[in-house]
Amino acid sequence: MAQRTLSTTTVPVSTDSLLPRAVTTASGLRYAIRQRGIGPLPQRGDRVTVHYTGLLASDGHIFDTSVQQGGPLKVKAGQGVVIKGFDEALLLLPAGSRARVWIPAALAYGPKGRLDPDDDAGKRYIIPPNANLVFELEVLKVK
Repeated sequence: MAQRTLSTTTVPVSTDSLLPRAVTTASGLRYAIRQRGIGPLPQRGDRVTVHYTGLLASDGHIFDTSVQQGGPLKVKAGQGVVIKGFDEALLLLPAGSRARVWIPAALAYGPKGRLDPDDDAGKRYIIPPNANLVFELEVLKVK
């Protein structure tokens, strides 16, 4: 079976060519569907299998990707297991969908950011405080 690679190149939000066609939700989350899937739409509590690449909106720096983690993420949708914006996005994308999602800091890590667990001094961030994030998502399965 051929393995797909998610697009991992992006530009800062201010010049992102997909942004003008994005839909904005009441929470401030924005998303643009690259390919709409024909599978089921996840409901709260459904197990969703998803490939992702997370980038800093400011400069496009990749901070995490499921490929580096050894495979797709399996998560129960709408249960608060992941950041609020990621959780909200999962509930919007039917299985088979590929999308770019812009998550404001308030729906991500907010003013605390996310410290690098390998930094013993506790001063280096993987995700800086108040960072807006961009995710490339591919919903593989919904159960």
